[in-house]
Amino acid sequence: MTTTHLNWRFVPHPTVDIDPRVMSDRKKNINLVCISLLATSAGFASLIYFPGVPGITADLNAPPIAITLTAALFALFTGIAPVFWASASDHYHIRRLPNLLSMVIFSAASLGMAFVKNIWALVVLRCLQAVGASCGQAVGAGMIADLYELEERGSAFGKYFFGMFIGPLLGPIVGGFLSMSAVSWRATFWFCFALGVVIFILCFLFLNETYRDNSKFDHVNEVSDAKSATLVEDQPRKKALNPIDPFLMLRHPFVFIASFTGGVMFGGMFAIETIIPKIYEDNYGFSAWQTGLSYTGAGLGNAIGSVVGGYLSDRLLLRSRARRGGRAVVEDRLTANCWPGGFILVPLGQLLFGWMAQTKGSVWACIVAFGIQTFGMNQVMAATSAYLVDAMPGQGASASAAATLFRQAMACILTLAANPMVAAIGPGWTTVFLAGLTVFSMALLAILAIYGERLRRWSGYEDKLSQ
Repeated sequence: MTTTHLNWRFVPHPTVDIDPRVMSDRKKNINLVCISLLATSAGFASLIYFPGVPGITADLNAPPIAITLTAALFALFTGIAPVFWASASDHYHIRRLPNLLSMVIFSAASLGMAFVKNIWALVVLRCLQAVGASCGQAVGAGMIADLYELEERGSAFGKYFFGMFIGPLLGPIVGGFLSMSAVSWRATFWFCFALGVVIFILCFLFLNETYRDNSKFDHVNEVSDAKSATLVEDQPRKKALNPIDPFLMLRHPFVFIASFTGGVMFGGMFAIETIIPKIYEDNYGFSAWQTGLSYTGAGLGNAIGSVVGGYLSDRLLLRSRARRGGRAVVEDRLTANCWPGGFILVPLGQLLFGWMAQTKGSVWACIVAFGIQTFGMNQVMAATSAYLVDAMPGQGASASAAATLFRQAMACILTLAANPMVAAIGPGWTTVFLAGLTVFSMALLAILAIYGERLRRWSGYEDKLSQ
């Protein structure tokens, strides 16, 4: 698709001569699988070693703060690095090469951690691993915008999130069993190394260059152009690469609100994930592999929620457009399913988990509660992620990088705060705080749904009539 040269896979920057959106469904699906696999690496790496934390603490004589930093800094760097990946991707008009390079970095860091003998070296390598794992989360969203029309993106994002969250589903389970092997916790990082190598090979063989030059293809397809929002200013000549451009997008209120809401949702999940090992060990006497299996409820909530959220997103979008007589408004992407998901399911899951843990109630209630939370979270994240890509055509990777930065920063902050809060006020009141933060973020999202068109116009963006 990208070049007539037989060895296009070895070309760093293949030319995109055909609109990626007219690619066959088979090729689109293959590329979407590759994108989802790239995003999977972060989910696996974030949690796979959690069941082995007691072993890491003992073997490396690690202080509690160092163990906390292995999770918190991973989350932070998974937010910072996409800003640079996305800036390079949008500036140089490339998608494939950054993804391949990221897997090389991810694999190398994982291999280093399998041999590490010092806890602070592990902390540094976790940061490097996060840099490698983060590319697919920003550039992948840009590729979805390249490949799919506006009314198809919700479903594509649902499948993408399924891949992203299969890691948190399987990671702790796999990690629990690997930690019981002869090499203990080091086996989890050997697994990450093997995962990175496999993803690199698959992407090298099957991932196409998809960067879509809107100015090149949209004048050929006027209908496609009319379905997007566009920046109200003449396209300038190509500027010098500025890695902080995605971060500066957060100055736009509509970008900030969507990013903040997604960040609170994701950070709340990370906070619960962080406090689970100690709570389950202290309250229920769980071993490493049992703790790993306990994440199954959250993983199923993520997996089912991503599919349901993506399915509903496109269909409810088209329904809203039909009611308006065919005119597309970007805020239609904040579809009806995200409101009960964010206002009801996420706080319900958080509070049920917290107070069951506080009173040492049924562990099954805790497991189900976390699943309810992650299911609701996906209804919101599918909507806000697709919203940012739809609202900023041609800058999908950078907009997603801004959201990822905010999301991972919230995960870092809440990860650092979670265990001290549980120690000070208990898991019940900790989740009261998380639920209150969730409701506040959803109230801001409701303001965006009502006044978003006005906010985008104030920032210099406007809609065109869709049909």
